[in-house]
Amino acid sequence: MKSMHDVVIIGAGVAGLHTALSLDDDLNVLVLSKDYAWECNTFYAQGGVAVAVDDDDIPIHIKDTLNAGAGLCDEGAVDILCHEGPVVIKEFIEHGFKFDKDRQGNLLYTKEAAHSRNRILHAGGDATGRYIHQFLMDLLKFPILYNTQVTDLLIEDNECYGVRVFHNNEIFNIYAKKIVIASGGVGSVYEYHTNARTISSDMQGICAMRDIALRDMEMMQFHPTVFVQSSAVRKQLLSESLRGEGAKIVDEDGRRFLFDYDSRGELSPRNIVSQAIFDYQQKSGKKVFLDLNSFEEGFFMKRFPSIYFNMNNMGYYLPIDLVPVSPAFHYAMGGIKSDLFGRVDKVKSLYVVGEAANTRVHGANRLASNSLLEGFVFSKRVALDIKLTLREKKRVVKFDEVEPSLIKVGDKELKNELRNLMWSYAGIQRDEKNLQKALNRVEEMLKLSIGKLLRLRLLSSREIIKSALKRKESLGAHYIKRSGT
Repeated sequence: MKSMHDVVIIGAGVAGLHTALSLDDDLNVLVLSKDYAWECNTFYAQGGVAVAVDDDDIPIHIKDTLNAGAGLCDEGAVDILCHEGPVVIKEFIEHGFKFDKDRQGNLLYTKEAAHSRNRILHAGGDATGRYIHQFLMDLLKFPILYNTQVTDLLIEDNECYGVRVFHNNEIFNIYAKKIVIASGGVGSVYEYHTNARTISSDMQGICAMRDIALRDMEMMQFHPTVFVQSSAVRKQLLSESLRGEGAKIVDEDGRRFLFDYDSRGELSPRNIVSQAIFDYQQKSGKKVFLDLNSFEEGFFMKRFPSIYFNMNNMGYYLPIDLVPVSPAFHYAMGGIKSDLFGRVDKVKSLYVVGEAANTRVHGANRLASNSLLEGFVFSKRVALDIKLTLREKKRVVKFDEVEPSLIKVGDKELKNELRNLMWSYAGIQRDEKNLQKALNRVEEMLKLSIGKLLRLRLLSSREIIKSALKRKESLGAHYIKRSGT
């Protein structure tokens, strides 16, 4: 594993695996997985893949994405996503992937919040991510190094030469001509989240430590309908497709209060729904529920089997029982700054793709189910640029293989404090006083004798808080609460 590779890919979700699928078979490629490959956000994705239904729908998909992004999108990135998306998904289907179809063999499209029409493809009902992940794993032609923690990027003179890793109780370097970060977002820095346990902002922290640009880190998306009343770290997501197909959000008196906040009610953009639920709970003191009674039981079991099974295990009989819901952290629009071929800003040979990246394709608020599409589209562009530049000569540079302690006594308690701090002060509603309080505490923790992995989480959290402090007005997922509001 210490020899030179053509490409090293950090992460085994849709972005990393589809990058690998898009590379030539004869390359020496290694995929690094922090845990088991399926412990990634792709595997747990329920809703589906948003993609234009036909050519006439492309400009509408663009418009919906820009509207959800609240003025912060890069229009070029959105244009690429919506134009290249149908081509990439058609290729994926031609590889043999099967999205759900009706009895006549037509693709089934569903609708989610802030989409103008039904354009969400799904597989296995609500198991789209799991089906896509398994299919990509079956197609993968390169080896995966499992249970591998990336602890640093090997950078000299603004060029990346590889990664330092912790694997089998050993620290060593892996060198490559090209390095792709596809490690996902920042979920584990928040107390309540829907992310896989591996998603803990390590690579964002390494970039902050290495002065690699992070952008829009205040833009953290909170999913409105999550069952948080469980002991599991990853909370049970209740897909937006439920509301797209008729589920209602009600208070304990059965009142659909969302219309007090937006005329679109349950189909408002998810930032509006999350903020409305949070605000309504704060002001009224009432509990909030997802009402699924509009579904016929047999249909629900077939269309949403994962949700049905998981909630049944927790004592809820769906679609009859009301399910208590709360917003929880779900997705990072902010991330490692890159161009539209995934090239990391000012660092040669380093790429980033998927949720870890920030091309501004999602702007201030991701349109539902655009994330899997982003993983497909931009990974293909990363692979294309790698193929065009791989033959460029690269000097040989050797780095030491030493790391400070990754974990120290007391880190777990501080990690839990950080998760609560971020949820309470840098979560759905923010204000300058509490953000400053959070920043002060993070700075204090960074001065303590702590392990490197906790330090990376703290550095990522500091970037989120600092970015939130800089943006004085509410925009998209970034909601600044004013006194009296």
